[in-house]
Amino acid sequence: MPKNVAQSPFEEINLENDFLVLHTQNETSKTRHLERDIDSTFIQLHFCIRGNLKFHFNNGNYTFDVLDKHSILLYNPQQKLPINLEILPKSTMVSLLISIKKFHSLFSKEASYIPFLSEENSNRKYYDDSVIKPTVLIVLQQIINANINSSIKDLYIKGKIYELLSLHFQKDENVEGEYCPFLVDERDVLKIRKAKEIIISRMAEPPSLQELANEIGLNLKKLKEGFKQIYGDTVFSFLFDYKMEHSKKLLESNQYNVNEVGLQVGYSTSSHFIAAFKKKFGTTPKQYVLSLQNS
Repeated sequence: MPKNVAQSPFEEINLENDFLVLHTQNETSKTRHLERDIDSTFIQLHFCIRGNLKFHFNNGNYTFDVLDKHSILLYNPQQKLPINLEILPKSTMVSLLISIKKFHSLFSKEASYIPFLSEENSNRKYYDDSVIKPTVLIVLQQIINANINSSIKDLYIKGKIYELLSLHFQKDENVEGEYCPFLVDERDVLKIRKAKEIIISRMAEPPSLQELANEIGLNLKKLKEGFKQIYGDTVFSFLFDYKMEHSKKLLESNQYNVNEVGLQVGYSTSSHFIAAFKKKFGTTPKQYVLSLQNS
């Protein structure tokens, strides 16, 4: 990933192969410029910590602003998106440049499987503009103000960048979104979410994986891998955990006995339900109810 000569000094740190950090700060009263080549397989994540930035694309034919305390995420496998940036006076920026494969390795155990770059999605591009979260802003300030011995500074920065990524992509519990960008095609996310709704609504008699895949309109491989990427578990491991948590709530309601709870969550015999409950929680349903009464 060769770089052009920049018209404004900037710091560059190579964290790993295909993973770089850029930091630039313009304390002057004049607008400065930064230019850099970026390969089309890279995701760009730019944080404007202070001031304003102007990105130029297509030889200056297209420009957009990055406002104070905003971040942008850019990815376009169709073409290169070289950095051609105006850094306005009193502005500070931190940028992460990371290959799509490396990005996947951070968010998925199956780094080699990249549905975002699969054949049908090979021409998809992604753009996001968002306000920098307060937690992320703190980490960014720690990065640019790091007064660390040079021998360990790169290690310190690397740790802070991983913290930054985890905070930036952390799901807001108040938002319906249930996926990390690039892990699955957004057209499939609704289908996989529908799969979750189906197995929950039919937990007593859930469909087979193939039946579920047919019902939501995905092939079996996409269902299994997409579900694990979104929910962090296989379909039936997720369902097992959900059934056990639901059974706890039913027991806590004091409206059903152990046999009735077992039937509601899909166990035809109480012995199977008791064994499953004990495997999950380390206690039997009856002992759990007694502990609630005693407390």
